[in-house]
Amino acid sequence: MAILGWSQEARIEWHYIAPGKPAQNAFIESFNGRLRDELLNETLFRSLDHARETLALWKDGYNTIRPHSSFGNLPPAIYAMLAAPVMQRDGRSERSGRSTPGPVASPSPTGSNDQQTLLPTG
Repeated sequence: MAILGWSQEARIEWHYIAPGKPAQNAFIESFNGRLRDELLNETLFRSLDHARETLALWKDGYNTIRPHSSFGNLPPAIYAMLAAPVMQRDGRSERSGRSTPGPVASPSPTGSNDQQTLLPTG
C-alpha cells in the first residue's frame, strides 16, 4: 500500500487493475504475451548485462522496424513522427494554425524533472 500513499502525496492518479482481470488493460497483456513468446521464452540469458542488451535490441526492433497493424502497418516510431503535432511550450499542439485539446493526463504539479519525482534505474 506504500505506492498508494506515494501516489496521493505526489498527486498522481492511480488506475488500478483488479487481480484476475487482465482484460482491464488488454494492450499491455498483448504486449506482455509478445515479449514472453518472442524473447523471454526463446532466450537463455548469460548475465544481467546480456539480458539488458538483448531486451534493448528487441525493443528497438519492436518500435522502429516491425510494422503494427493498429498503425496502418507502420512501425510505431514512424507512425509517431507522421501523426504527432508540434507541441508548444504551453502544452497545446498546433497543426496548420489550429489548436487541439491539451494532453489527457494532468501534468505533475512539481514537474517531471524534479528530483523527488525521478526514480532510480538499473
